[in-house]
Amino acid sequence: MLYDTALRTRLNTDSGTATSFALETKSADADAPASPASQRKRPRRYRPRRTTSDRVREALLMLADGRADLLTHEEKAWSSITFNGTRHEVILDFSGAEAVAAGEDFIAELPEHEFRIPGQLVADATIGEVDHRFGAEERMLVTAVLLLLEES
Repeated sequence: MLYDTALRTRLNTDSGTATSFALETKSADADAPASPASQRKRPRRYRPRRTTSDRVREALLMLADGRADLLTHEEKAWSSITFNGTRHEVILDFSGAEAVAAGEDFIAELPEHEFRIPGQLVADATIGEVDHRFGAEERMLVTAVLLLLEES
């Protein structure tokens, strides 16, 4: 640290006399390296918090081995006398022969899959509807329905 001492003069308005005093200021040493905190001059990026819906979509797409496209996702609040939660209905599109094979695995694995969604318990995971179309471009639309309960 460098110390700068300057002699200052203050005029006392009551008596009309001037008094001298020393003012000491501290400044950063020019030779010393700056601290990591002071080197970071850019503001922190805004990172939106991931919602439960985001986590549900991510879990379902991972279960589909990344071979599905998300078409729709509807979320509705659900409650009973003892529980609160949400009902999620997701429609996934599996296009192509390999994607359809992954979709069939998805259908088989969904009911028994152990979901890890913080603060939520997946009480029920079912397949609501399957629309499988054959032809030159094989395609399968799968509607998955999940019932999530808030953990307390």
